[in-house]
Amino acid sequence: MARPPLLTLTDVTLGFGGRPLFAGVSLAIAPGERLCVVGRNGSGKSTLMKIAAGLVEPDAGARFVRPGARVAYLPQDPDPTGFATLADYAAADLAEDERWRAEAALDGLKIDGAVDTAVASGGERRRAALARLIAGAPDLMLLDEPTNHLDIEAIEWLEAYLAASGAAFALVSHDRALLTRLTRSTLWLDRGEVRRSPHGFARFEAWRDKVFAEEAAERHKLERLIRDEARWAAEGISARRTRNQGRLRRLAALRAERREQIARSGPAAMELASGEKSGKLVAELKGISKTFDNKLLFKDFSIRIGRRERVALVGPNGVGKTTLLKILTGEVAPDSGTVRLGVNLRIAVFDQNRSALDPAKSLWETLTGDRVLGVRGNNDQVMVRGRPRHVVAYLKDFLFDERQARGPVSALSGGERARLLLARIMAREANLLVLDEPTNDLDVETLDLLQELTADFDGTVLVVSHDRDFLDRVATTTIAMEGDGRAVIYAGGWSDYRAQRGEAAARPEARKIARKPEPKRAERISARLSPTRLSYTQQKRLDDLPAEIDRLGAEIAKLERFLTSPDIFTREPVKFRKASAGLAERQQRLAAAEEEWLELEGLREALGGVR
Repeated sequence: MARPPLLTLTDVTLGFGGRPLFAGVSLAIAPGERLCVVGRNGSGKSTLMKIAAGLVEPDAGARFVRPGARVAYLPQDPDPTGFATLADYAAADLAEDERWRAEAALDGLKIDGAVDTAVASGGERRRAALARLIAGAPDLMLLDEPTNHLDIEAIEWLEAYLAASGAAFALVSHDRALLTRLTRSTLWLDRGEVRRSPHGFARFEAWRDKVFAEEAAERHKLERLIRDEARWAAEGISARRTRNQGRLRRLAALRAERREQIARSGPAAMELASGEKSGKLVAELKGISKTFDNKLLFKDFSIRIGRRERVALVGPNGVGKTTLLKILTGEVAPDSGTVRLGVNLRIAVFDQNRSALDPAKSLWETLTGDRVLGVRGNNDQVMVRGRPRHVVAYLKDFLFDERQARGPVSALSGGERARLLLARIMAREANLLVLDEPTNDLDVETLDLLQELTADFDGTVLVVSHDRDFLDRVATTTIAMEGDGRAVIYAGGWSDYRAQRGEAAARPEARKIARKPEPKRAERISARLSPTRLSYTQQKRLDDLPAEIDRLGAEIAKLERFLTSPDIFTREPVKFRKASAGLAERQQRLAAAEEEWLELEGLREALGGVR
């Protein structure tokens, strides 16, 4: 028998003046449901989550939570005021014997619980709030951009936790890899309407495109009918004025229906222009080292970057990715070693803190007041790749409307601020694009477009990102900053790097919070089996496994040596892909063989070592 929903919204309507943000929305979230909430920036995803959490009261409609069900919401800007440390904040809702859950979540999310809440950064506060939500073990989690400020290691920890958890969750995120792997149904907010699909994010884009195609066909039929009725009215009304008032009313109704339809706006009209080419050499580092606050970031690191390479920097937060990025562009000098930059470099920077944006300024002032972008003597135009454009027309290219042009930057959502910063960058010609966490807060369509532009850009790209899908689609070289001064160069993107390292994607320790620990290996064996000795087949397999493990290890070592050549991806991409797939397949077989050997050897020992 189906269990009743944990949360129900019925005929919810909300508006902030003018057309409602959404009207007549009904939603039910069942126990164990894994729902992704998608839509363009400004479509109301965060507002809908707040209504579901009971933090925003709708203009009409009702919210109902099943009695006894625990609903938890991850706020965009958590406030730990009143708690001495982040650990106290994370464990605030727990009994003393359950504080280990908060400590485990803080550890998995790489947060020092001893940090004073008064000096904690926005990212630390957000991760502590996520740890608090996880530690509380709610029945329903409402997660609004939970991966912001997380490095890839922490994202994978969170992914493993959510995959193992039996709780329901609704998830807003720009991380497509996370959405694809975790979600089983989709809620799509589009032009005030909320549509639902029984499939996860992996099938969202195909579903969205089908809806758009059907809408276009219906609009075409409506417009053709209006033309036919209008032609009849113009040509035949004088002879049949009295008896055909019904057709005139129908024409008026059709036109009214057309006016009420909300046209779908296309994607942002973004464009990257490289302008003058740089030299073949973009940057060369030889034996550089850098220490910051008595912490060694990297030591004796060397790399040569050529024109049109796409280089990704990955690693945990605080390991020095942004510092290395600044050394590569000449902004920061290393403590030792040499840096040589190429000629004719024209650099455009997208920084993760959006520091180029003044929250007090309007969007208009942000573009026209820029010393590089503004047209002297004319405060309503902006130079876009050498040509003047009216500021409102240019803002519309990035999906802003005229009303927003005079509004402050502080009123924009995170995704809208990212689009405004992209508008500044893309107005200039550049041949070296530096992207420091560019994907945060962007909606799926804008992220897709940015990805295509970056891949097709006729210049060089340096990118720091924790978005695994974005890295896989863009990067040709990955610099993995692994801590303790180690920085290692790998060919390809994130998945290629992981395959060459031989790392599994899951974080098993995250499952310990979501599920009870399994019995020990010997206990599992004795509970399942009770013979007096190994069977012939088991003993034969135990004897054969060491040779199989050695053979797989040798094959893995050979493939890893082949894949460590930095130029193999661009020189022989077909062989690179085959070798990467072969490496991943052999690593899985090796792990399975080792696990099987441990099981059989443990069973043999449990039986007294009898062969």
